[in-house]
Amino acid sequence: MNEVTAGLLVVASLAVALAVLHRPMGAWMARVYTDPGHWRLERLVYRLGGIDPQADQRWPVYARSLLAFSAVSVLALYGLIRVQARLPLALRLTGPDPALAWNTAVSFVTNTNWQNYSGESTLGHLAQMAGLAVQNFVSAAVGIAVAVALVRGFARAGTDRIGNFWVDLVRSCVRILLPIAAVGAVILIAGGVVQNLHGLTEVSTLAGGQQVVPGGPVASQEVIKELGTNGGGFFNANSSHPFENPTALTNWFEILLLLLIPFSLPRAFGLMVDDVRQGYAIVAVMALFWVVSVAALWTAEASTRSDAALAAGAALEGKEVRFGISNSAVFAASTTLTSTGAVNSFHDSYTPLGGGMALGNILTGEVAPGGVGSGLYGMLVLAVISVFVAGLMVGRTPEYLRHKIGPPQMVLASLYILLTPSLVLIGAAASSVLPGPLAARTNEGPHGLTEILYAYASMANNNGSAFAGLGTNTLWYNATGGTVMLLGRFLPMVLVLALAGGLARQPRIPVTEGTLPTHGPLFVGLLTAVIVLLVALTYVPALALGPLAEGLR
Repeated sequence: MNEVTAGLLVVASLAVALAVLHRPMGAWMARVYTDPGHWRLERLVYRLGGIDPQADQRWPVYARSLLAFSAVSVLALYGLIRVQARLPLALRLTGPDPALAWNTAVSFVTNTNWQNYSGESTLGHLAQMAGLAVQNFVSAAVGIAVAVALVRGFARAGTDRIGNFWVDLVRSCVRILLPIAAVGAVILIAGGVVQNLHGLTEVSTLAGGQQVVPGGPVASQEVIKELGTNGGGFFNANSSHPFENPTALTNWFEILLLLLIPFSLPRAFGLMVDDVRQGYAIVAVMALFWVVSVAALWTAEASTRSDAALAAGAALEGKEVRFGISNSAVFAASTTLTSTGAVNSFHDSYTPLGGGMALGNILTGEVAPGGVGSGLYGMLVLAVISVFVAGLMVGRTPEYLRHKIGPPQMVLASLYILLTPSLVLIGAAASSVLPGPLAARTNEGPHGLTEILYAYASMANNNGSAFAGLGTNTLWYNATGGTVMLLGRFLPMVLVLALAGGLARQPRIPVTEGTLPTHGPLFVGLLTAVIVLLVALTYVPALALGPLAEGLR
């Protein structure tokens, strides 16, 4: 079987699997967040936390609960990382310095999982299990909670309540993430992913030398890394490491994991607003972007014009032979579109246009399908903007799902859209002119600019992947990166929750002949165009100086 046929089978089988799974998965999530009852384990958690699960919250209370939980999470993870040398299973590793520990804590709490360190040589098993893996679960659950709160804003009317953050958080972990992760970990172990508590083992290499090989609880972290669109690798090589991703089969399964919840949440959205056609429209836009991205990345890597690539038949530098061009392109497109940040190939070695496509995926705001939770609420904000644009074109008051879209909603949506690009462009601009950050580059010219732009795009959009030619374990990048990750994660969430609260208070507007249908091909095309135009108008000047200049010269 040749490379093209194998790649097409991978894409087709993923599409079929997602099409089959998204209906039951979406239906289950809709039931989870509308169920009036509570499981026994959940009631135990509520009692221990002093939580009243029957108390619906106004959006400011919901937001304060989310921010308080996340602040405590940052402090707890920072403390655990700093004292890891005194804890069991530390593997004789000392704790990272304060700046790196802070950046790491912020990174995993914000679901970014940006890593300025090598996992196997920096963190012991306990820090990985009790710190990073735990945050992989709860940070994903926080994103889902915000998405569900916004959906309730569209589904409710005449109320100032959008749900209970603590209930949404616990249910996301207990009913969705933990069960799937448990089954997925067993599948990964059966596929050859390592799962043990071994320390460092010295082995003899084929060349006659000696090499230290670390073991660890890899499979249990790998599964939630992908399922929760987190991305932080147990090893520095991430999902290109054979202990994390040994075969083409485990590679396929990991891609399925990272796409499963983002592609299923629109089904839950449609069911919760009592119109499944709305969910189909959203998932159609997501699928369109995914297919185009996969095709563009695959084409760029398979048809490059460089001498070395022509001799090899494709751009194989930085790619694992066991995956090849097709599996690398599908993985790269899926992770950069879902804010996962996991990599099974070296993005810095991609062709200029291939790397530019990966960067472009991140710059869309990762809404197609986007991160767990964040993809859906980002897409719904863009839908609000789309109906407003449509209303301006036909001279009619815009509305979406029988809710009026007026100045208050547009202010919040506009701030949401402007916030992340501001963080990306300001951070990249400062790092491109200051001597200290410039010294961290290993490449000059357009590629060096692309490395810096990719870093801040990844951090602001909570992706976590990198063009690894940029040395970011410095005080500047640890400090500014941590700040960008915090602002890029939580300020948009607050804006989304404020939007949810405002929508929930509105009365429902009756559907008339002048109402724009938001479930058909016309709206799908409009929403797609809005996403493309927003990215183009915002980032094309920067892209023209980076990957486009490098690829077209």
